[in-house]
Amino acid sequence: MSDDRLAVRPLEPADRDEALALCRRDPVAAVLAGTFVEALGSAPRSVPLLGVVGGGRLVAMCWSGANLVPVAAGPDAIQAIADAQRRRGRRCSSIVGPAEQVLPLWDLLRPWWSAPREVRSDQPSLAIARDPLVADDPAVRRSRPEDFDVLFPACVAMFTEEVGYSPVIGGNAYESRVRELIETGRSFVRIDRGPSGPRVVFKAELGAVALGVAQVQGVWVDPEYRGRGIAQAGMAAVVRTALAEVAPTVSLYVNAYNAPALAVYRRVGFEQVGTYATVLF
Repeated sequence: MSDDRLAVRPLEPADRDEALALCRRDPVAAVLAGTFVEALGSAPRSVPLLGVVGGGRLVAMCWSGANLVPVAAGPDAIQAIADAQRRRGRRCSSIVGPAEQVLPLWDLLRPWWSAPREVRSDQPSLAIARDPLVADDPAVRRSRPEDFDVLFPACVAMFTEEVGYSPVIGGNAYESRVRELIETGRSFVRIDRGPSGPRVVFKAELGAVALGVAQVQGVWVDPEYRGRGIAQAGMAAVVRTALAEVAPTVSLYVNAYNAPALAVYRRVGFEQVGTYATVLF
């Protein structure tokens, strides 16, 4: 199929089943977009999903909102998505998803978009669908609304460390997101209480849940507590709860150069199932 036969258009509620079928080809790879596909027709506002259509059927798609996330896109569909994005201009803060789709898409957009802050081309995508191989930390629990004041600074520290800038610059969207994750039971925390008051030692969130997959994001350990096995036991607790109560598969992705984190996840029982890439603007 040549790219001149492909059209890119917004997805409608009537496209939901066909879009879900695309996502289910590789649920771990598609979970970020899958959260929005599942919301087609029920979200209170329009969902920023674009479909690539050819021969009367949906052949690929992308979430084109805060992030640009391609799904099931072969070379012709990647070209069609790039053409559509070039006309719209860059509105996303990142391109993220399977490396075999993200990197060719970025190659096509590179001449037209501003230079990225960083390209993370090798991010192992890991998943687990069985009990963790290590013991849980019994102190890790779901966050509660009353934890917000002590948890939010830890979330900001994690984001700043990982992405390179503070998420609180320019508005309250990040605060709203943290509160939403707490309220929906997708935020996990260990808070120790010492002479100076409560302190977040470990935290993590189920940042995306769809297609039978719960993707862990925002894993963070207080720098003063690192190297003590806290991340390993904390992740075991998150995985066990998520598998029992949220989704039959738990996934995450991590930078290949982050050897300590990779070692932790593998000890917990995660196995690599693919490779992500992220282009950060």
